[in-house]
Amino acid sequence: MLYSIHLDDLQFFAHHGLHDEEKITGTRFEVSLQLDFTSDKQIDHLNQTVDYAAVYEIIKKHMQRPEALLERLAANLAGEIQQHHSLITKINIRINKIQPPLSNFTGKVGVSYCKSF
Repeated sequence: MLYSIHLDDLQFFAHHGLHDEEKITGTRFEVSLQLDFTSDKQIDHLNQTVDYAAVYEIIKKHMQRPEALLERLAANLAGEIQQHHSLITKINIRINKIQPPLSNFTGKVGVSYCKSF
């Protein structure tokens, strides 16, 4: 059986980015991820699945450490999450920067990262 754990539209204020303005003022980010794993039996206990509360704590920690590129942030997140939850066979992460500091820009920009283990 294939299971997917979802954490969707997590909101953070952080200082990720290449530009000096982003490093100083920061901006809002939105993080979503899907974690896939398989099990050949019914899941009855937390130790048989992926603890989404623990995953959230890893995400929160990484969002507090500024990275110049969202690609690097996503790869680091995927690596640490899988390291702590070896059940995971695939991870798909989406990180959006909400209202980046671009002239006359409305919306968000982001990066997606997918890795199979």
